[in-house]
Formats: sequence, structure tokens, C-alpha cells
Amino acid sequence: MKKVISIAVGILLMSGGVAFGQSNVKGVVVNKSTVKGSANVAAGIGNKAQMGTIGIEKSTVKGVVVNKSDVKGSANVAVGIGNEANMGSIDISKSNVKGVVVNKSTVKGSANVAAGIGNTANMGSIDIGKSRVKGVVVNKSDVKGSANVAAGIGNTANMGSIQMDKSNVKGVIVNKSTVKGSANVAAGIGNTANMGSIDINKSTVKGVVVNKSDVKGSANVAAGIGNTANMGSIQMDKSNVKGVIVNKSTVKGSANVAAGIGNTANMGSIDINKSRVKGVIVNKSDVKGSANVAAGIGNEASMGSIVIK
Repeated sequence: MKKVISIAVGILLMSGGVAFGQSNVKGVVVNKSTVKGSANVAAGIGNKAQMGTIGIEKSTVKGVVVNKSDVKGSANVAVGIGNEANMGSIDISKSNVKGVVVNKSTVKGSANVAAGIGNTANMGSIDIGKSRVKGVVVNKSDVKGSANVAAGIGNTANMGSIQMDKSNVKGVIVNKSTVKGSANVAAGIGNTANMGSIDINKSTVKGVVVNKSDVKGSANVAAGIGNTANMGSIQMDKSNVKGVIVNKSTVKGSANVAAGIGNTANMGSIDINKSRVKGVIVNKSDVKGSANVAAGIGNEASMGSIVIK
């Protein structure tokens, strides 16, 4: 069995890549990536660039991890110090995962760039960091003709992706995002841009979190110092949530911008910050041809969203 797994991993590393670091993996890990006319560059000190790949580091995974990425005519670049760029990939770091993690991303004609110091850019990817996950995490993203950029110091740009940081999640987390002709940019110092994504940070979640976003012809930008831009997404920060959180957003031809100092822009999204939630929170937003902008100093703009702080 070990010989078969070694041969399979060797083949996948030559065409999109699978990486295991100090991991105990029992089950099936599948990566069927097709990368065409693409550049994958990590330059500087301690940078990481991934393109259509599965990366598992210091993790114990029991179950099935699947990534079927198709990356065409795309550039994936991490430049500077400690930057990380992910494109259509699953990244699990220092995690204990039991169950099924699925990412079926298709990235076409897209650029994914993280530049500066400590920036992170994710495109149609699942990112689990320092987390325990029991259950099913599903992300079926389709990203076409899109640019995903995090530039500056400590910025994060997410596009149609699921991120979990320092979280204990038991249950099912589902994100079925389709992003078309869209740009997702976080620029400045400490900015965060999310587009059709689920973001869980320092949280304990027991139950089901569902986000079925469809983002078309949309731009999601956070620029300045400490800004946050969210579009059709669920964010949880320093929260303890037990129950079901549902967001079924459809965003079409829309721009979501937070610019200035400390601004926040939400569009058809659920935002939970420093909260304990027991029960059910439901947001079924449909946003069409709309602009959601917070500009200036310390402004906040919300559209069809639930905000709990």
C-alpha cells in the first residue's frame, strides 16, 4: 500500500503537486490537476506558492482529501518575506482532520499574487491552519478570468474559498462558489478581502455552516490600513457557535469596496465578531447590480447582511 501511494504522489508532484510534511494520512488523497501555460514563483525569504496543489503539513488526516483543479494560462506568485499564494488548492497546516475535505476548483486565465511581507492570497482554495476538523468541508469553486492579489504588509485576499484559522470545527462546512470575471484585491497594511467565501478565525463551531455564493463580474477590494471587504460571505471572528449558520447569497455585477483606514464593507454576508451564538442564523440574500462601499476613516457598510458583534 505504501509503494502505491509513493508512486501516485510522485506523478502528482510533476503535474500540480501533492506535498506531505510530518503527516499521518490514512485514507485517500487525490489531486488531478492540469496546469497549462502557467508560472508558479516563490521568491524572497520563506515564501510559499502553490498552484492547483494539496499541501498537508504536520497534520493527521483520516478520510478522503480530494482536489481536482484545472489551472490554465495562470500565474501564481509569492514575493517578499513569508508570503503565501494559493490557487485552486487545499492547504492544511498543523491540523487534525477526520472526514472528507473536497475542493473541485477550475481556474482559467487567472493571476494569484501575494507580495510584500506576510501576505496571503487564496483563489478557489480551502485553507485550514492549526485546526481540528471532524466532518465534511466542501468547496466547489469555479474561478474564470480572475485576479486575486494581496499586496502590502500582512494582507489577505480570498476568492471563493474557505479559510479556518485556529479553529475547532465539528460538522459540515459547505461553500459552493462560482466566481467569474472578478478581481479580489487586498492592498495596504493588514487588509482583508473576501469574495463568496467562508472565513472562520479563532472559533469553535459545532453544527453546519453553509455558504452557496454565486459571484459574477464583480470586484472585491480592501485598500488602505486595516480595511475589510466581504462579498456574499460568512465571517466568524473569535466566536463560539453551536447550531446552523446559513448564507445563500447570489451577487451579480457588483462591486464591494472598503477604502481608507479601518473600514468594513459587507454585501449579502453574515458577520459574527467576538460572539457566542447558540441556535440558527439564516441569511438568504440576492444582490444584483449593486455597489457596497465604505470609504474614509472607520466606516462600515452592510447590505442584506447579518452583523453580530
